[in-house]
Amino acid sequence: MDQIWMDLYNAAKAVQNDRVLSEQIRAGCVAAAVESNSGKIYVGVCVDTACSLGICAERNAIFNMITNGENELRRVVALMPNGKTGAPCGACREFMAQLMPGKCNQVQIMMDYDTNQILTLSELTPEWWI
Repeated sequence: MDQIWMDLYNAAKAVQNDRVLSEQIRAGCVAAAVESNSGKIYVGVCVDTACSLGICAERNAIFNMITNGENELRRVVALMPNGKTGAPCGACREFMAQLMPGKCNQVQIMMDYDTNQILTLSELTPEWWI
């Protein structure tokens, strides 16, 4: 496994901190790390709300990247509550596809850290509408 995947996994693990923020908000059960095209790593956690206005960890990490002036990513790791990696949800895939139209084949997603299974966004979501 390439070192960058280990770095991404560890960056996500470092911010994963499942906690209750209020009676209506829970955060941190899922954490994500993304690598931008510059090679910098950005992290984010999920924020779940009672009214469904929360945000997934992957989009939160991408928003962090955008906030810091970058707009293209190379790699994505999502760390689930059980410590395993998993696929981004449909909303996160849609956001990535719209952020990088025509470049979905360049975005790598760690599906299973234990077996080093990596797919591109194009492979994970074929026949995308854009």
